[in-house]
Amino acid sequence: MLHGFLPSLLQGAAVTLSLALSAMALAVVLGLLGALAKLSKWRAARGVAQVYTTLIRGVPDLVLMLLLFFGGQVAVNAIALQLGYEDPVDMDPYVTGVLVIGFIFGAYLTEAFRGAFLAVPPGQREAGLAFGMTPWQIARRITLPQMLRHALPGLSNNWLVLIKSTAIVSVIGLSDLMTRGQQAAGTTREPFSFYLAVAAFYLAFTSLSELMFSWLQRRLAIGVRVGNL
Repeated sequence: MLHGFLPSLLQGAAVTLSLALSAMALAVVLGLLGALAKLSKWRAARGVAQVYTTLIRGVPDLVLMLLLFFGGQVAVNAIALQLGYEDPVDMDPYVTGVLVIGFIFGAYLTEAFRGAFLAVPPGQREAGLAFGMTPWQIARRITLPQMLRHALPGLSNNWLVLIKSTAIVSVIGLSDLMTRGQQAAGTTREPFSFYLAVAAFYLAFTSLSELMFSWLQRRLAIGVRVGNL
């Protein structure tokens, strides 16, 4: 049915999964920093976070990918030329994909984490201080575990969207699942078969992810009353 292209699709699927995991790790870091900035007492930090989330959520993902890949390559070469490097610098599509997708979803996770932080009762932090706990101990033992439970639905939704959004890296030449599916469809002139196979891979990724997040939700809900979820 796939005319020997299954190994190629599997390699593309591995690239897609690796790209998604790396971008998600970056997005989580940016989301936490953005949420803390929005909750900060510093007006400058809140302003930067607000501009970040507003800008990213208002520009299409594909536009950002093309802008940062092609525009960034021009900027890097211009800077390199000013520093005396005459050889052209090529931006790596994988690195660019991780940075752009992570940067995009960091904005969405900023709002998810911000809401999760606000859902943790402030009295619990005050109780921790009263018991003589340090701010780090309070964050590690009280705030972060509860924040994660509240943030998990938003985290899972963003992950499901992110793993599908990795398909946009095909426009910058990365040999991901979508690119390999396009190549196979063009070679065999059977687009329905190969795009259906690509869709099946993405469906498998998202279905397994939903099972994993459901297990994690139950795990984090241990000892919590249902009315508090």
